[in-house]
Amino acid sequence: MAEDSTTPGTETEKSAAPAPKKNKSIKVVTLTLLLISVLFLIFYILSDRYVPYTDQAMVNGLMVPIVPRVSGNITDINVRLHSPVSAGDTLFRIDPRPYQLAVDRSEANLDNTAQSVAARTASVKSAAGRLGVARAQLDRAQRNWNRVQKVLEENPGALSQSDRDQAETSLMQATEQVASAEADLERSQQALGISGEENPQFRAALKALEQAQLDLAFTSVIAESNGYIESFSIDLGYYASPGQPLAALVSEKDTWLQADMKENNLAVMQPGDIAEFALDVAPGKVFQGSVMSIGYGVSTGNSNRGDLPTISSSQGWLRDPQRFPVIISFESEEVEAIMRRGGHVDVIVYTGDHWFLNALGRFRIRLLSWLSYVR
Repeated sequence: MAEDSTTPGTETEKSAAPAPKKNKSIKVVTLTLLLISVLFLIFYILSDRYVPYTDQAMVNGLMVPIVPRVSGNITDINVRLHSPVSAGDTLFRIDPRPYQLAVDRSEANLDNTAQSVAARTASVKSAAGRLGVARAQLDRAQRNWNRVQKVLEENPGALSQSDRDQAETSLMQATEQVASAEADLERSQQALGISGEENPQFRAALKALEQAQLDLAFTSVIAESNGYIESFSIDLGYYASPGQPLAALVSEKDTWLQADMKENNLAVMQPGDIAEFALDVAPGKVFQGSVMSIGYGVSTGNSNRGDLPTISSSQGWLRDPQRFPVIISFESEEVEAIMRRGGHVDVIVYTGDHWFLNALGRFRIRLLSWLSYVR
């Protein structure tokens, strides 16, 4: 009976023994998870400042509206939507006939002006010739009058009163003729102005011809740079108006990334820092660039239109930090060939030689680049 009474107690002690070990295991797991959470928190805080990352980035580049400078009906279209073009290509032609007529009229007007200037030049020459003749006659009349006076001084009765009156009248007439010829010459010179190509009327006619020729040249709408045609939806016969775009030319050069970084990402970031980025269009690939510039302000809703960039922030139960545009530049023809304007990009920036954080950042951007396959 004694053996039977002690056996149950012994079995109870044996079953209660594993309880402290189980509690100890729970504590270890809890502490481990807590430590991992703290490490992740520390990594998050440090990486936000030293290895900042954002998925709010997109491809930006230059876009040139194709705008005609003269009006008229479109008579020739040499492009289609998304077609590649080179600088100097003729994209559209506007009906040139009205502008050719304007050139012809301007050429005729220039010829008439040149003839008119030439005629006035001849008139000036003619007036100058008449003035020369009048001055010669005045000189002759003056010398004749001087001889009459000399004769009268030596012999007052040698000449009749009629001879004296005739000599005086000739002198007065010659004087008046010189004055009249001088006035005619001055009027001719004023009517002519500056002679030759410097004549104001001739220059005005010449400028009118140049403008007409320029308008005629503008009937051919030329591509200013290499790129691709976008926003194209017109056909033959469309009436083009000056200043109204016909299409958009997306330049294949001058491409950059705009990464909208959180305000605390900018704490130690500087222009020139190395950056890496992944494109959705190229899964599994990571490309390298550098920070070109960091935005100094964003729109708050109170600025004039166009003053500052507008950044879209996500709204949630926690306030999303303000974001500022960070411009990432790169020099890779491979990247430019596959990029599309407005495409989404993942960007990470390395602000210094932080080997551990940089290694984690490289792993992170490469993992995200492979995840592009399943987005």
